[in-house]
Amino acid sequence: MSQMRRNVPPTLSRREGVRPRSPAEALEPGRAPPRPHGVRQRRESRVMSGFARVVSGILTVLLIVMLSAGGLTLLIGHLYNKTGPLTVSQTVVIPKGTSSNKIADELEEEGVVSSRWAFMVNYLVQSRMHPEQISLKHGEYLFKPGVSIREVIEILSEGKSVQYKVTIPEGLTSQQIVERLKGEENLTGEVTQIPSEGSLMPETYSIEKGMTRQELLERMQLKQKQVLARTWERRRKDLPFSTPEEAVVMASIIEKETGRSDERERIAGVFVNRLAKGMPLQSDPTILYGIYGGGVQWGKPIMQSEKDTKNAHNTYQIKGLPPTPICNPGRPALEAALNPSDHGDLFFVADGTGGHIFSATLKDHNTAVANWRKLEKEMRARQAAAAADKDGPAEAATPAANPVTELPNPPAEDAGTPAPEAKAVPVAAQGTSPPSAATASSIPLPVRKPKR
Repeated sequence: MSQMRRNVPPTLSRREGVRPRSPAEALEPGRAPPRPHGVRQRRESRVMSGFARVVSGILTVLLIVMLSAGGLTLLIGHLYNKTGPLTVSQTVVIPKGTSSNKIADELEEEGVVSSRWAFMVNYLVQSRMHPEQISLKHGEYLFKPGVSIREVIEILSEGKSVQYKVTIPEGLTSQQIVERLKGEENLTGEVTQIPSEGSLMPETYSIEKGMTRQELLERMQLKQKQVLARTWERRRKDLPFSTPEEAVVMASIIEKETGRSDERERIAGVFVNRLAKGMPLQSDPTILYGIYGGGVQWGKPIMQSEKDTKNAHNTYQIKGLPPTPICNPGRPALEAALNPSDHGDLFFVADGTGGHIFSATLKDHNTAVANWRKLEKEMRARQAAAAADKDGPAEAATPAANPVTELPNPPAEDAGTPAPEAKAVPVAAQGTSPPSAATASSIPLPVRKPKR
């Protein structure tokens, strides 16, 4: 019984409770009733109270941070895609090695972005999210009107810089190419060493403003190696030379012999035939390169004394190929050297129109040379008459210089007269027989074609 009483919740009797002082207080008590007997007062834990306050504070801070981050994200996204302040196209040059802070300053100064801070925040966010894709590159960039920060970052990261064209013609020496690059205002830096002859591929190259000249030369060397390797794989198998380097030497001679695409393979065939028979190539451009090297002036009249000069490149004085190329040949000349036409021609001479007349025998060649002499004489007469009409009678007494050849060439040698091969055979590069002894040291040889 005593146990059951303990389990029953205590109640207040009227005797034990607080009696109301008035009927109104009975209906709406103004004082709290006393604690029932047998019920312990529960004390609040100080530890739990402190923990709750900490958790509540953390949650409050997190909520504030989340709301701030959300607002900041919306703001960054708005600035990232917002139309920029540019009203006209603007070119901006970013030098190599420029930091992102300086790039932001430059973009703000040029009016590409409205705020450098907006650009930097967006760049830092994007670079953290996509580190492999976002990286600002140097160069010259063209920004269109209204370009957004997102588009600016994409342009700078993809390196979509303004491209300039540099064209290197075929047939220049390495020294001449370097001199040409020195005149390109969009290139920078010095060239410490002239590349070896024949190691550069003449082509049109796309460059960025600020690219170094050495970097472009390295690109040209790599291109030449790639083109030579592919062309060498497709070569004719019975050629009288066995290495890619010799192919470049042959191609360089072909390059300087003709500028006509329909004659390269045939001229290559003439040289291949002469090599196979042990005949000297006797190519005029090798005379000039042997004397003047990389600074040669192509197209100058060749004197007999220069033809007789002995050096490693003069193919009138040596048999076989010269030790190095005489210029940097282009792709078509390389292909012609490695896939020459199959014919029996051993000679060629200028026809007066920029082309050549090919012959398989010395007799036919001498006939072609005689026709060339007649044509040359007519050309000189026309030029003298034109000069007389232009300058008046006083100048008519002095013959005008012929751009094809300065003086009449010696007569072609008699086809029936035997002579040693190296001296008696009129050559492809010269198109004439040796001059008489009285004029051997003073008469220039003919220029058979327009030199490039």
